[in-house]
Amino acid sequence: MAETGTACLEDEIVVEEPLEIRVNGRSVGVTMRTPGHDFDLATGFLWTEGIVHSAAEIGTMAYCPNEEQPELKNTLNVTLVDSNRRFETSRKAWANSSCGLCGKATIESIVRDAGRIGGSIRVEHRLIAGLPARMRQEQVNFDRTGGIHAAGLFDASGNLLLIREDLGRHNALDKVLGAALREQIATNEAVMMVSGRLGFEITQKAAAAGIPIVASVSAPSSLAVELAAEVGITAVGFVRNGTMNVYSHPERILNGFSEHPS
Repeated sequence: MAETGTACLEDEIVVEEPLEIRVNGRSVGVTMRTPGHDFDLATGFLWTEGIVHSAAEIGTMAYCPNEEQPELKNTLNVTLVDSNRRFETSRKAWANSSCGLCGKATIESIVRDAGRIGGSIRVEHRLIAGLPARMRQEQVNFDRTGGIHAAGLFDASGNLLLIREDLGRHNALDKVLGAALREQIATNEAVMMVSGRLGFEITQKAAAAGIPIVASVSAPSSLAVELAAEVGITAVGFVRNGTMNVYSHPERILNGFSEHPS
């Protein structure tokens, strides 16, 4: 019988550090993220929180110095062009996924803020089916660590426009959306692919950015599907092995799909 043993090997693990985002010196949020593309992350966060609606509203972004640990860059201050403009965030209302009673009111609020998602985009189901493999080819940090999410933005022909990775799936999405806003990439005729669960916050961020089709390799939540149906997003889950479930607005997916009963 062959003997088994252990070996000591080096392993790469994903980095997790906090990032505090400030606007005009005022703290608006703290998130645990993978360092990298922090300016995209902050821009996407401010966009999906409704604090800014265009890159032109952002003046400067800079890390705040840490005298005790100068190598750390964990606080980022964003200065708005209009430094006197008042703003509020609704993160504390949207982040509480356990609040079933506030779900309807929250969705109504998002619908009012985001409006109805339009766009003329129509894609074949086989294009959606191929997106996970296309995105996986670009997940460099996943190859190294095996523990990081990704979000990818694709055009109607399946061309990859942007991809970002982060240990938090909502951070990965904010990074992509922030990059799209800064690079003036139209999101209203695009498809978003995410590597994790299609939860409420992912759908809310997509709604804020006007993205008409959001697909995931995993399952959606009930509130995410309800929000997608209300704002006009085509929500697609379980994109695996050439099959998928379309949970809302299936008219954007051509040539066959499996629509989940509501």
